Amino acid sequence: MILPLLAPLITDAAAHAAGGHIRFTDLGLSPVLASFWGFDLRWYSLAYITGIMLGWWYLLKLTDQPGAAMARRHADDLVFYATLGIILGGRIGYVIFYAPDMVLHPLRILRLWDGGMSFHGGVIGTSLGLILFARAHKLDWLRVHDFVACCVPFGLFFGRLANFVNGELWGRPTDVPWAIVFPNTVPYPLIEPARHPSQLYEAGLEGIVLFAVLWYAFWRTRARYEPGKLVGIFLLGYGLARYVVEFFREPDRQFGGTIFDTPGIHMGQLLCLPMILGGAYLIATAKGRRTRVEPIAGTTSVA
Repeated sequence: MILPLLAPLITDAAAHAAGGHIRFTDLGLSPVLASFWGFDLRWYSLAYITGIMLGWWYLLKLTDQPGAAMARRHADDLVFYATLGIILGGRIGYVIFYAPDMVLHPLRILRLWDGGMSFHGGVIGTSLGLILFARAHKLDWLRVHDFVACCVPFGLFFGRLANFVNGELWGRPTDVPWAIVFPNTVPYPLIEPARHPSQLYEAGLEGIVLFAVLWYAFWRTRARYEPGKLVGIFLLGYGLARYVVEFFREPDRQFGGTIFDTPGIHMGQLLCLPMILGGAYLIATAKGRRTRVEPIAGTTSVA
């Protein structure tokens, strides 16, 4: 009886909150790209596949250069180790950092299609996978990390676009002209506020800008001959980009009302601090690790 009477007031409040901004529902986006015999092909899965395939293609380009950390023949094995590290590390990291209650329901951990991956966990898992790969092939594990780091922005870019298509990980309420009204962000759906499309901010910074910086460092400087410098640039660049974007991003719902709901100490920001410090250290000490680089493939030595 009360809701019909309040409906006009709620509708007016919703219109004021939205401020004439774009509504996400008007974009016609869906998490599912297509369905085949009951199987859903989701944009999120496609983003992972596309990022890995483009990263593999770019890695082959990098390994063709003099003094490469590995040969083309290593690329197939490396992609397997890296993919396994991304999936296992990303999921386990999500459970540890964001959803520890999943431990009480182990089957939920296996439901990857429901979403829930931690980038920081993926970094740890991938790094462990690359170390195992390097040891198996007797390669310099730090230089292998340098080459792989240049390829990661592909996955970050498409992953963040998939987050946007899914209408998840939205930003804080705002009145900027490009704000978007995402559905189901508050308990009362008729008063949804316009929000920062923080997923697109991350796609731009973590994907496009970070790729450009690493591209310049690899192709226009001699950074690839200083072990740890490229991966250091990646860690520092990603850490700073993610830390800044978190100021515009709504914290995960499970952290609402907790200390992690405070700008400056979001879970994502806290996890970025070791990356920033570690990246700065690797960059600062890279020249001291430089030695004569003997190529894995070819005959040309690089001083």
